Amino acid sequence: MSETIRIKIDGKDITTFSGRNLVDVAKENGIFIPTLCYFRDIHPLGTCRICTVKLNGRHTTGCTTKVADGMEFEINTPELLDNRKAIIEMLYAEGNHFCPSCEKSGKCDMQNLGYDMGITVTRYPHVFSNKIVDFNPKRMIMETNRCILCRRCVEEVKTVDGNDVFSFVNRGVKTVVKIDYEQEAKLTESEAMRAMNLCPVGAILVKGMIHKEPFGEAKYDLLGKAVKPKSNGKALKRDDGGKFIIATTSLAGCFGCHMSILDADTELLDMLEIVEFNKSPLTDIKNFSKRCHIGLVEGGCSNSENVHILREFRKRCDILISLGECAIMGGIPAMRNFVPLQECLEEAYLNSPTTELGANIIPAHEDIPKMLNNVYPCNEIVKIDHYIPGCPPSAQHIWKVVKSLLLGEEFSIAHDEFKYD
Repeated sequence: MSETIRIKIDGKDITTFSGRNLVDVAKENGIFIPTLCYFRDIHPLGTCRICTVKLNGRHTTGCTTKVADGMEFEINTPELLDNRKAIIEMLYAEGNHFCPSCEKSGKCDMQNLGYDMGITVTRYPHVFSNKIVDFNPKRMIMETNRCILCRRCVEEVKTVDGNDVFSFVNRGVKTVVKIDYEQEAKLTESEAMRAMNLCPVGAILVKGMIHKEPFGEAKYDLLGKAVKPKSNGKALKRDDGGKFIIATTSLAGCFGCHMSILDADTELLDMLEIVEFNKSPLTDIKNFSKRCHIGLVEGGCSNSENVHILREFRKRCDILISLGECAIMGGIPAMRNFVPLQECLEEAYLNSPTTELGANIIPAHEDIPKMLNNVYPCNEIVKIDHYIPGCPPSAQHIWKVVKSLLLGEEFSIAHDEFKYD
């Protein structure tokens, strides 16, 4: 039997047994250490570093640490919390993690951690890497652009003969997970499903089983930690005691956020008691006629006109708010970032099923906005003051945040207010 020991976690005395895993001991005592590569049934890997803690003042990974008598751990210091958040943000910036278009949305461990940490935008510029999406395996699709190299699949997915199905190939930043087609074909359906469920992101998908669970009922759809309310501290001033002025625009997106605003129905009447809309597709006012308290921006930037409009909003609005997933991550339009722009244009104008026979011209004119090589989230163009995540966020959610900012009231963006579908 293991020896009874005493350790400290964030100053709390804990009695446990020697040799046990720190992540498990902490969880049993109501202390959460986030993990991605660690899984309850597999050998700790320590690859993702999300669980980094301090042991007797030195950094180490929580999932690989076995507790011993007298150990003192720091887990939830401001420094460690920010380090974990930074790691998740780097993973979002490096990969194709567009949640609304991801088949694993609602069941993704990384997405769940991102929402619990309150991540609405990454502090790092997007890498726009272009790796292979492998559709060749018999049962699976390997979306390498979403892979975070956690090694779970490499270590744990074997055939009945004990052969590896997944392996790392290449080195450094070119490292990717590759599927052995011959071995993958030997997996049963349940073994393939286990591989998909082992993956903490949306990199491994099983054909025909991707949308087995309905939207809104997936693993993490309605779970999550409470989010502490925040406030800007003071109400905005209305000119001459009149109404607050709001402008809105839709850049590269689907217009879903504006449709969501209209879903406010009768609450629009309450809104209009204190708010006046200026430049907006809702009013069809094309140009700013006055300075605005708040600018609501939907979508990312895919062409030169989007960039110009966004910069105008930054100049003309006291507070700039990005709406929806597109504005934050580039969203669904940014899926073209993983295909060269020229190939996208050729597919749209020369090779699509509806292209006229003999078409050989990609439209171009000085009056047509110039397409950018990538679709950029708004924060990579101008400073954004606040984000309202969701795809789209609900009308009630949008209005709650806008009203709170106008009146200087507290507001929060709770996990269950995110929409995955």
